[in-house]
Amino acid sequence: QGRVLHSYPICTPSAPQPAVVMAKRKADELDPEELKAHLPSVKNIFLQQKASLDSFFELLDFDEVSILTQKLLECKGSVLFTGVGKSGFVAKKINQTLVSTGTRALWLAPVDALHGDIGLVGEGDILVMFSKSGTTKELLTLVPYAKAKGGYIVALTSKKDSPLGRAADMVVNLPVEKEVQAFISSTGASRETPPATSNTVQMLFGDTIAVALMNARGLTQNEYAMNHPAGRIGKRLVMRVLDVMMQGDKMARCLPSDNGLQALTKLSSKPSAAGCLMVTNEEGILQGTLQDGDLRRALTQHGKAVLEMSVQELMNFAKTFPHTCAKDMMAADAVLEMEKHKCTYLPVVDAEKRLEGVITVKDLATAGL
Repeated sequence: QGRVLHSYPICTPSAPQPAVVMAKRKADELDPEELKAHLPSVKNIFLQQKASLDSFFELLDFDEVSILTQKLLECKGSVLFTGVGKSGFVAKKINQTLVSTGTRALWLAPVDALHGDIGLVGEGDILVMFSKSGTTKELLTLVPYAKAKGGYIVALTSKKDSPLGRAADMVVNLPVEKEVQAFISSTGASRETPPATSNTVQMLFGDTIAVALMNARGLTQNEYAMNHPAGRIGKRLVMRVLDVMMQGDKMARCLPSDNGLQALTKLSSKPSAAGCLMVTNEEGILQGTLQDGDLRRALTQHGKAVLEMSVQELMNFAKTFPHTCAKDMMAADAVLEMEKHKCTYLPVVDAEKRLEGVITVKDLATAGL
């Protein structure tokens, strides 16, 4: 009470702390046996969660779910999602899932909506509100204004007969009998617990609705990939060999008539070639390849004479003609080809075996494949 900080007096409260604020004890101050006695097994907690989720599926009204799915499917405007706190984070996530799967969806921050962002809501839009209790003040304040803008309000709540449930145009009950218990009963504190179960139910429900909409629309993998161009899914389903292959001056090339020394020089002058020399004739038709492995095998048999030997003699040394691919092959399939044939590169050729490029493991790795 007598402390002063930067010339401003600060009162130190002497009154006892509220009952819900318990004294903190460091974990290393607890006796291991005492700590063990107060901690239920991890399996126990998971079994509690399973029981709650089993109950959710038993009590969920699938008629309500079907009606909601149909309304979302037939929505002529946008589907907007909102929520506060942890329910808000879930609403954001479900919004992103729907956006990425072809639904015109938007996130609406409830407080910002009351200060201008409600302009996002229009005639024919559906506004989905996440609230476990159905008493979230910010959402209740928003309801009449969203309705005035022509929005159709859907409440996703665990309390169907709540203020939000009564105010909404449609309510879907997400039944949660009880949250998985986070606190031990001997503390004497309130038995309120973090919404670990209700948020899980919200997420599960939202994602499952998203999958139902994907099925109903007949969304294909390629359509899905078009919305994920930078992700691994998008790359595997969209990118072709042409998009990642090495071509032009980046390739190391030589003629069959070149000798071993010339081949080595060309190979060394192209670090980007990844130790792989493409051998073509004057018309650009692929004749074979020459790798450092071919040179090592030839050196083992012929010694320094390798430097004077022709590339025609050295290429594909002690191995079969290289496996090739076309530029319109999916890049993901090129990965499988390399794994199948245990090689680190594939020359890219046209129907007449004319060299168009080369794709390497390094190229595919750099592209995230």
